[in-house]
Amino acid sequence: MRVLIADDHDLLRDTLVLYLESEGGVETHTAANLEDACARIRADETYDLILLDYNMPGMNGLSGLKQALAMEGGQRVALMSGEATREIAEQALEAGAAGFVPKTLSAPSLINAVKFMAMGEQYAPIAFMTAPPEPVTNPLAEKLTRRELQVLGGLTQGKANKEIARDLGIQEPTVKLHVKTLYRKVGAKNRTQAALIAREAGLF
Repeated sequence: MRVLIADDHDLLRDTLVLYLESEGGVETHTAANLEDACARIRADETYDLILLDYNMPGMNGLSGLKQALAMEGGQRVALMSGEATREIAEQALEAGAAGFVPKTLSAPSLINAVKFMAMGEQYAPIAFMTAPPEPVTNPLAEKLTRRELQVLGGLTQGKANKEIARDLGIQEPTVKLHVKTLYRKVGAKNRTQAALIAREAGLF
């Protein structure tokens, strides 16, 4: 089995080579960017599989993948990445990629994935493709502690400190302290302003 690994990170590229060659029966070649990878595809014997790093020089998103797929020889090309989203993975598969390989895969899983794709199958890890989307972080929320966010939620509902304290199971003086701190953090002068800022930021 002949595999071309194209990645601009030397350490990762060398590690992948070690993983695959330790298995036996796998001949690996490498490239550090898309231009070098395409040159090898043109000059070398046909590869059973080509692994392209999504973020390496020359890729320009999925256009590099499509370029490699369109080259003469009808080679099987897979995308690998440590950062690409599920949406990008889906688009790569739709474009004709042999698969999508997250760089978080364990060595045994990577070897199995490469063999699977080299045999003509399409690969994408189920855990990655079905994982829930990462929650979108709110810049304002990141400034506040979990308790301050809960108190701010109470303010946006027009609750008094006493009500907020009862809801959260804490003392009223503690709520007052949180209110004072979150005023400073969000840049508010009073309860109404804090509630408006929170709503404008899409927090509640």
